[in-house]
Amino acid sequence: MKENNSMTTGIRRQRNVKIVATLGPASDTKEMIRELFLAGADVFRLNMSHGSHAEITLRHAIIRELEAELGRPIGILADLQGPKLRCGVFANGSEMLAVGAPFRFDLDKTPGDAHRVNLPHTEIFKALKPGSTLLVNDGKIALKVTACGDGYADTEVVVGGEISNRKGVNVPDVVLPLAALSEKDRADLEFVCALGVDWLALSFVQRASDVLEARALAKGRAHIISKIEKPAAVDAFEEILAVTDGVMVARGDLGVELPVQAVPPIQKRLIMACRRVGKPVIVATQMMESMISSPVPTRAEVSDVAQAIYEGADAVMLSAESAAGDYPVEAVTTMSNVAVEVEKDEMYRDGLLASHTPSRTGVADAISAAAREVAETTDIKVIASFTQSGTTAMLAARERPRVPIIAITPVPATARRLALVWGLHCVVSGEVTRFKEAVVNAVKAAKNAGFAKENDMIVVTAGVPFNTPGTTNILRVAPVNEKLIYGSELD
Repeated sequence: MKENNSMTTGIRRQRNVKIVATLGPASDTKEMIRELFLAGADVFRLNMSHGSHAEITLRHAIIRELEAELGRPIGILADLQGPKLRCGVFANGSEMLAVGAPFRFDLDKTPGDAHRVNLPHTEIFKALKPGSTLLVNDGKIALKVTACGDGYADTEVVVGGEISNRKGVNVPDVVLPLAALSEKDRADLEFVCALGVDWLALSFVQRASDVLEARALAKGRAHIISKIEKPAAVDAFEEILAVTDGVMVARGDLGVELPVQAVPPIQKRLIMACRRVGKPVIVATQMMESMISSPVPTRAEVSDVAQAIYEGADAVMLSAESAAGDYPVEAVTTMSNVAVEVEKDEMYRDGLLASHTPSRTGVADAISAAAREVAETTDIKVIASFTQSGTTAMLAARERPRVPIIAITPVPATARRLALVWGLHCVVSGEVTRFKEAVVNAVKAAKNAGFAKENDMIVVTAGVPFNTPGTTNILRVAPVNEKLIYGSELD
């Protein structure tokens, strides 16, 4: 999106929660990506576990072309694969493991049998201890370590079943001495940062230092989303939250490594914590899984999406549903329709208010809280936040006001990043040097997007001096009228 003196407003959503749609074989043409955006996708996810760099480059280029054509900032999230722990191969392709049977994992690359198989990860053996649990094939097989040493682990089968070539292995109750970034991830990180993505989703996060390592490599070119998918990350969540830019509640591995009944309260707790500090949070994995092959979701899936929205998540995400499913557009449309319906419910507003945690940390927080209070106690149509780095707009979104929020910025990268954040309608404008210019731009944006009309009032927040991140310090109630737009002085 080009930076210029004219403002882009684009399509207006009728909801606050954002939708992240994963691109893949079912959605890699310009026509399909356009349809997904028009159906409601606000951010597109590029899954670095699948697709070559050439394919990722093409998808990125298509998104940027559509962004220019449609006049609305579109966010791009690159999801790094992370270390993949997998067992080796079997001489017969697979074996059946019976409950109570002994089974060994070791470093021997000889094809496995019913008694042993290769596990080519020395780090796992170093971290294991008797009593540790190993889960295979998304938790379908469970084994308990009875003895272990340098390069081997003897186990007893607790939950049996078929084990086959290169199935994934999870170690839920041990912090593994593994970096969150593999060599592939490091190469992918540099590639997507050079390409120009807005967010990096970091897999296999176990500790705050994992996030800091990714941030150092990104060098400010993209912001970091920490995927919470391991028990260690849940235990260290406050430390991770302090250093990350956003969070993804990645319920896939989380539901494998923890009892499934533990996931809903963890989800609620993580969303609340993110809302408290004003950092965006995505709820992901199996939200509408049945729509991979069905044009309609199950009632349980609809309730799952609705619950994440009621809890105040910034975004909900589609994975295989939009990347490889038979009904990608229908999945986005359905998710958007659920969001619109939930947000009409007065209980949704009551829940957001009841779960809101007031901040007392400074002037910027006070200005944002005051903007919500003024907007909700008077006939204000919209809050317009003029922002350079995104801080002012994110503080406004943290308040979860009843009225819409326009995030106005001269920085296209900021607008794209804010496309992930709850309630923000992002607009790219020219740079301003005076508060009057900011107010005039805000009034134009409110009218152009249909948020306000002649003789309505809006709230404008900004930081002065302009072009200085983190200086939110002004609130103004401004009239929407032609005289203001076409050059009158503000009193």
